[in-house]
Amino acid sequence: MGIDGGAWLSAQGYQQTRTELERLLLSHRSDSTRLDVDDDAGARHRWRERRIRHLQELLLGATVGTAPADDGIAEPGMVLTVRIDDDPETETFLLAESNVPAPSEIEVSSPASPIGRAVLGARGGDTRTCRLPDGQTISITLLAARPYGNEGAVLDRTGAGEG
Repeated sequence: MGIDGGAWLSAQGYQQTRTELERLLLSHRSDSTRLDVDDDAGARHRWRERRIRHLQELLLGATVGTAPADDGIAEPGMVLTVRIDDDPETETFLLAESNVPAPSEIEVSSPASPIGRAVLGARGGDTRTCRLPDGQTISITLLAARPYGNEGAVLDRTGAGEG
């Protein structure tokens, strides 16, 4: 969820989502003029309808590019650095809708994913447990939470990726 209860999207993610929606609407209109006679065409048609509806709802309620408060709390729109179990390597990802485009230089984890749900609301130093879809339980320690766009070399202040 975003700051106002909708999904959080970067300005780039919002524009890419609009572009995908426009492309799907165009292809959907052209396909709807033909009768879908085979199962594959019907399945593609139904998938497009669901995706169009999802993207429309996402765009209507989205918080776009507004960075959350720099309070160190894990929430949508924050870039999180975590340690999983006792692994010396850390993981860094953007907590945001994962089914929309995002800059390729950063991983995205949805707040609805098991890891996203586990860290949501955590503060630096908090350790949470997470049950993965395969049944494995891991511990996740939040090391840092910074608003998207405030993490220096990874992303610039406009929320667009460098390069």
